[in-house]
Amino acid sequence: MDQIKTGALIKQLRINSGLTQKQLADSLCVSDKAVSKWECGNGCPDVSLLSELADIFGTDVQTLLSGEINKNESEKGNMKKLRFYVCHNCGNIVTATSEAAVTCCGNKLTALEAQKAGEADMLKVEDIGGELFVSSDHEMKKEHYISFAAYISDSSAMIFKQYPEWNMQFRLPLFRSGRLVWYCTKHGLFYQELRRR
Repeated sequence: MDQIKTGALIKQLRINSGLTQKQLADSLCVSDKAVSKWECGNGCPDVSLLSELADIFGTDVQTLLSGEINKNESEKGNMKKLRFYVCHNCGNIVTATSEAAVTCCGNKLTALEAQKAGEADMLKVEDIGGELFVSSDHEMKKEHYISFAAYISDSSAMIFKQYPEWNMQFRLPLFRSGRLVWYCTKHGLFYQELRRR
């Protein structure tokens, strides 16, 4: 931890939150001199205070430790670049529209890289009178199944959770175009383009 960078960030976040040094100190049960010391880069908060400090500022401990707020300026929340993170311990699914620091069950998660589905792996899409019926013959056993599928367009995303022993299927409103994405517990994330003629 760089004391000067972390101190400058604490000061910036405190001011942005509309807090005085005394108010921040009182909420952490420390002296305002301690807060002043941190902000001047002459010391750091005790490790036991970092989580509470992050909560007060609405950030995370990693940001405080790095002393920087990394903004995803280039992405600007583009839905087409939606990232999927899956926890291998509990199956939790997390999405983000740009780069994010994601943890679950004590592990740092990395964004899954989607691979284009081959002809044999593609989902079946049928127009059933006003809706699209999406299905697959993929194995659906506890040790190997599709855990979720999603539809992504320019402005929205829909996620359909799937479970072992179920048939992999869901219905979608009739869309002009978009992308179908699905996650196989054994082989990873796949996608196929969805275009209506």
